[in-house]
Amino acid sequence: MEQWSILIAKEYFKFSCAHFLIFPDGSKERLHGHNYQVEVEIDGVLSERGLVIDFKQVKPFVRRLCDDLDEHWLIPGEHHELAHRQRDDGHTEVEYRGCRYLAPTDEVLVMPFNNTSAENLASWFGRSLYRLLEERFGRLSVRRLRISISETAGQAGIYTYSD
Repeated sequence: MEQWSILIAKEYFKFSCAHFLIFPDGSKERLHGHNYQVEVEIDGVLSERGLVIDFKQVKPFVRRLCDDLDEHWLIPGEHHELAHRQRDDGHTEVEYRGCRYLAPTDEVLVMPFNNTSAENLASWFGRSLYRLLEERFGRLSVRRLRISISETAGQAGIYTYSD
């Protein structure tokens, strides 16, 4: 069986964020940041023009998602113990097990998952990218979409969607 893919790993597919992980025992990391790097691989049917999908058409969507995350503090909106609320003064208050944080609301992104791990970021990114591509191109002939989010060299969370 033959298969075709495109791989896009541009230097500018990056974003910087603050976060902390919450571990299974309930402890957490200190608030810190990473310069994340994104890599996208798309497997699909080779068209009569010899393309799986045009690189040029995919890159703006990847860049858009990177820009959406860049320079924000990511908090897990679905963690059962972490609480957050937007205050009337334009700030968001975050509390986890007695630790309280305050940040400007426009610098905080509440993410739809239970922990701000590289794995959860990769799944959010992959699902969002697939949705954007589908909106743009209609039904996709994508067999597999693989997203890698590296928080440092040699350390990444990976999400794979297969049709």
